[in-house]
Parts: sequence; structure tokens; C-alpha cells
Amino acid sequence: MNPQDPRLGELRELFLAAPESTQVQIMAWIAAGSLFVLVAWLVRRRSLTAEYTPIWMGLALGLVVASVDLTVLRALARTLGAWTLSSTVFFLGEVFLVAICLNYAVRISQTGLRVRKLAQETAILRGRLEELEARGRPDGSAQLPAG
Repeated sequence: MNPQDPRLGELRELFLAAPESTQVQIMAWIAAGSLFVLVAWLVRRRSLTAEYTPIWMGLALGLVVASVDLTVLRALARTLGAWTLSSTVFFLGEVFLVAICLNYAVRISQTGLRVRKLAQETAILRGRLEELEARGRPDGSAQLPAG
């Protein structure tokens, strides 16, 4: 088929306008509700910090809204040029995962820099301690602290 064929546009609109089965919508509600309950439970147990709670609650709320009313998802699929709602959901999931991975990469880099700085400061302090201990001993020998 020719990509410029007008029938392709009609076929795409047919895919996007097709109603989702009741089973799919029920599964979407269960998944969204489960994520919402899981995030609330993790916050209650203090396993999920307040820093990440708005992100995950926003995602859960977005899934609830998308599962209740698919018109938002259909409009987004049309905007993105997708043919099906499932491909739009998978694309949005991939974008979310890339953003999470980038966030963690930045945090790991910052932590690595902090660890290096702490190791350097510890080495400097240990050197100063050895110098002070050497000055305080009559024979001039230094003794390292235990540990």
C-alpha cells in the first residue's frame, strides 16, 4: 500500500475509534486501582519517601482517569500518530521509564561524587591525625587508630 493512500488514514481512524472490550477496561481499572493502593501502602509503611510519592500518585491517578474515560487516551494517540491505544500506552510507559532511569543516573552520579569527596576528606583527616600523633610521641613514631 502507498503511504499516501487516503484509505490508510481511514483505517487508522477506524482503529482509534474502535471501542475497547469490557474486559480490557476492567483490567485497566484493576491495574490502576492496584497501583494506587500499592503506592498508598508503601507511603504508609514509609518505604516510599515523600520525594517520590507525588510522581507515583500522579501516575496512578493518570491511569485511573485513562481507564475510566478513554477519550483522553484516544486524543493523545491521534496527536502522537499512533494506530492503537495499546501502542500509545506502551510508548508513554517507555517515556516514563526513561525519565526514571535518567533520574536515577543523575542521583548515582551525584552520590559517586559525594563518596569520592568524603574519601578525600577522610584521607586528609587521617594524615593530620597521624601528624598530630607523631608530634605528641617522644620517639616520633605514629600509631594508627584501630579500625
